[in-house]
Amino acid sequence: MTSIWIQGGYQTDFARNWVREGHDFADLTREVIEGTCAAAAIDPTDIGVIHVGNAFGELFTGQGHLGAMPATVCSELWGVPATRHEAACASGGTALLAAMADLRAGDYDVALVLGVELEKTVPGDKAAAYMGAAAWVGHEGGQAKFMWPYMFAEMAEVYDDRYGLDDSHLHRIAEINFGNARSNPNAQTRDWTGLVFGADDAANPAVEGRLRRLDCSQITDGGAGVVLVSDRYLRANPGRRPWAEVSGWGHTTAGLSLESKLGRREGSPYMLPHLRAAITSAMDRAQVGLDDLDGMEIHDCFTMSEYLTIDHLGLTEPGRSWQAIEDGVIERDGRLPINPSGGLLGGGHPVGASGIRMLLDAAAQVSGRAGEMQIDGAQTFGTVNFGGSTATCVTLVCAGVGE
Repeated sequence: MTSIWIQGGYQTDFARNWVREGHDFADLTREVIEGTCAAAAIDPTDIGVIHVGNAFGELFTGQGHLGAMPATVCSELWGVPATRHEAACASGGTALLAAMADLRAGDYDVALVLGVELEKTVPGDKAAAYMGAAAWVGHEGGQAKFMWPYMFAEMAEVYDDRYGLDDSHLHRIAEINFGNARSNPNAQTRDWTGLVFGADDAANPAVEGRLRRLDCSQITDGGAGVVLVSDRYLRANPGRRPWAEVSGWGHTTAGLSLESKLGRREGSPYMLPHLRAAITSAMDRAQVGLDDLDGMEIHDCFTMSEYLTIDHLGLTEPGRSWQAIEDGVIERDGRLPINPSGGLLGGGHPVGASGIRMLLDAAAQVSGRAGEMQIDGAQTFGTVNFGGSTATCVTLVCAGVGE
């Protein structure tokens, strides 16, 4: 079975508003392709297969069939097989898994994986409604004003009932991630000032339940891409040095509704056993333990999503994520830095691109390319990407390449 190598990648500036600039999916896709190929030093004619992550193209822009967009904007990709993948916020993660499977099977040696999303085409209320399509439509969230803040506020209430939950720990997660984003030149909120992270109804108003404005990720335009290659490619090109190796992966899928997931614990001490299984699968395949990881990029679409992921990683016992927050474990100089990029909260969340952006940042960390975000000595980084109320979970482990 071939190893999977990250030859390079690229991210757009997540603070941009592409439609306001007069651009569309063609322009976004073109920039991501050109930037990714340049970073990987790959000619488009070397690409054997393309996988595109996109969740909501039809809703926000009326544009579907985005697997054909690379060939539309890059003539060298005409005829190259390409597929679009939709798994809500895990669309990018599933695109990566499909590309990895193609390479492991030996069908291709070079895969281009893109995530693209345009979300600033409509007012915020309508954008939130469009994203509600990733829930079980007509079966849950009917009383919600904003579907996803409502769903993760519900998750917070269940967590509180089972284990206890202090809102100050959610606010601290937001403060850490927005703070990390200041060091990220592509972060959506890098220049935001005057942020108040506590229970201030004027500066940080409630959105749904106990979740406040800064507990929620942003509406974001943007894209990210990576080039993945096989062992066979590296043998044929001995002068090429990849950024990193994808050494482990995990993938689980549960039902759409939050209620069904919360009611299916099957004796597990974890609130979401399928999320825990995706995490442990990736670490088992990579043959690493938690103490071998130098950092994580995880899916903080809301502060609550990061909070529940902390104990599912095994950083604390189930229900005690607060310990890792109070002890500084997740901070840049802690035992396991989480989201040195700023994550989704501070960095931005173009839905179909987030899983790919996480892997790109992990690869940058273990190859010493992370600039001001760099965690000293990082050799192994993990990612946790999920869609919906964790219905689709994709986890990866990224390892540095020796001399």
